[in-house]
Amino acid sequence: MPVKETLSEFEHWLSDVIFGRVRGFRALITRILLRALSGLYRSIIQLRKFLYFTEIKPRHYLGTLVISVGNITVGGTGKTPVVELLARTLRDKHRNVAILSRGYKSKNLSQPQKWTSPNGDKPDPSTLPKIVATGKAVLLDSTYAGDEPFMLAMNLDGVAVLVDRKRAKSARFAITDLGSDTLILDDGMQYLGMARALDLVLVDATAPFGTGAMLPAGTLREPKKNLARANYIILTKSDGSNHDDLIKKIRRYNPIAPIITTNHKPKYLENLVTQERRPLDYLQGKHIAALSGIAVPESFENSLRKLGAEIVFPKRFSDHHRFTRREILAFQNRCIERDVRMIVTTEKDAVRYPRILLGDVPVWFLRIEIEILHGREHWDHMIEHVCQPPASEPLGTAILRHRHAFRG
Repeated sequence: MPVKETLSEFEHWLSDVIFGRVRGFRALITRILLRALSGLYRSIIQLRKFLYFTEIKPRHYLGTLVISVGNITVGGTGKTPVVELLARTLRDKHRNVAILSRGYKSKNLSQPQKWTSPNGDKPDPSTLPKIVATGKAVLLDSTYAGDEPFMLAMNLDGVAVLVDRKRAKSARFAITDLGSDTLILDDGMQYLGMARALDLVLVDATAPFGTGAMLPAGTLREPKKNLARANYIILTKSDGSNHDDLIKKIRRYNPIAPIITTNHKPKYLENLVTQERRPLDYLQGKHIAALSGIAVPESFENSLRKLGAEIVFPKRFSDHHRFTRREILAFQNRCIERDVRMIVTTEKDAVRYPRILLGDVPVWFLRIEIEILHGREHWDHMIEHVCQPPASEPLGTAILRHRHAFRG
């Protein structure tokens, strides 16, 4: 078996260990070793936070509006649809928006991108971030952009999407070359090197604090008390039920941030070949295969079952897994053997599905969008203050005013 596939299988197994999906002696020993490292990780995280917020380590102040969207857990909170909704809303309010992403698991460019600045200069390509989309054109595919940045670029006309580990570099490019006046830090809560006006922190209503343990033994990126940094808390994946107990827990760490409750609502199915769209009831009674490479595949599979599909062959890969030709051919052959009528995958996985291997069984992805269930007034209040600072007010003062307004 190729080394890449072996590493991918190990990553998938390790994820199952962390989420408690596997048992046995080997899993138990692994958990013990990981727990021993969690205390060290927690100390490093808290020390890093102290260094940035006491200005011992410098932070970048860019003189434009920066909004972070992030979480305190690893994967599975549904962050990308929230970023999309925020960017679309601000764009429609005539803000010039750029999304700044790390581009997790994206490949390095095989050839440097060419760029001409507005003043006619042609900067050294090594000084540029990856320009996924300018707001007018999409320039990179998911291989070099990463799954989420490419999805956002395809779904958001008029919004720039940039990728670089050093997001301050992306930010400067967005401001100087693209004229952006609003920057969205995608997965930005842990990116402390850039000052921001707002921190939007997502909490999954179905698993609010992940496994409850810190990385690497669990899925918490930061201690729960760090929710205190949030200006807004967005509950995701709500089923519409009462969340009073969860809100009480959140209020122990952040007593004042407005809380907005949302769900991830399936909208339609789209065919990967024809781009044909079908309503959700198309799944009713269908015998399907479910393919996913996401952090919490159970959520996706449960959504399909609620829509009336019978999953006869679920296939799971590790989060952000890039499918190989061999894997997809084996998967498709199994689908044919099991007399599967259709393959359904996530939108994020669809961008990585090899188009040359679309065979006899049709492949569809499930389009998901954010729906605000409670707290719409908080969302509208945030958008209003972001989009309508007093005309005579300097931008830096506006940012501070926003922050105090939202905290109050």
